Amino acid sequence: MNSTLHAVLGFFEKGGPFMVLLVLLSIISLTAILLRIWRLRESTIIPRQITDAVEDLKPGDTLEALFKEMDAHPSAISRILRTLLNHLNWSKSENLEAVQTTARHEVARMEKGLVVLEIATGAGPLLGLLGTLSGLVAIFAEIGGSGDPIIVARGISEALNTTIVGLAVAVPSLTAHSYFTRRIEMMAVQMESTAADLLAKLYQPQSDR
Repeated sequence: MNSTLHAVLGFFEKGGPFMVLLVLLSIISLTAILLRIWRLRESTIIPRQITDAVEDLKPGDTLEALFKEMDAHPSAISRILRTLLNHLNWSKSENLEAVQTTARHEVARMEKGLVVLEIATGAGPLLGLLGTLSGLVAIFAEIGGSGDPIIVARGISEALNTTIVGLAVAVPSLTAHSYFTRRIEMMAVQMESTAADLLAKLYQPQSDR
């Protein structure tokens, strides 16, 4: 166990200052991933109780049940629907524009933090490459002194450590960014569908202004 720990610590120590930056970047990236997992839960964005209340609503029904569910489950969809319900005295087109504006704000809130993963995806390999090149420069500068091919090979192997870590940071960051982006798109479509359903029920053709 101790030998494994020493080997891991040695791996990172040989990476030099660029390895420190990569470790910090990996911690930031992991934190962003965990926060997005927590905040993009369906129960906090589109609670089933609210969508069910919209589906069960019939033209002419009171909105008391829907308001009750929105108060009990604060979420992105509840804020969007509340905008719709607060502007029922507006025309359908004006209300729709207000709802779309609120929806864009909610999607922007959902996307908060994704830029960190995008930066990690690009910066990780570049920092790794810089660390490797920095190590190679130092190695080749000493070749004239020793010329031992074994020492040179070992030095090159150690210099490549930062490239390995850089890619190790970029791959999960890219995967998580793609997953979260797709998940947000799907949730946005769901929220749009729910809002459109409620809008259609509240603005009947004969009452549309």
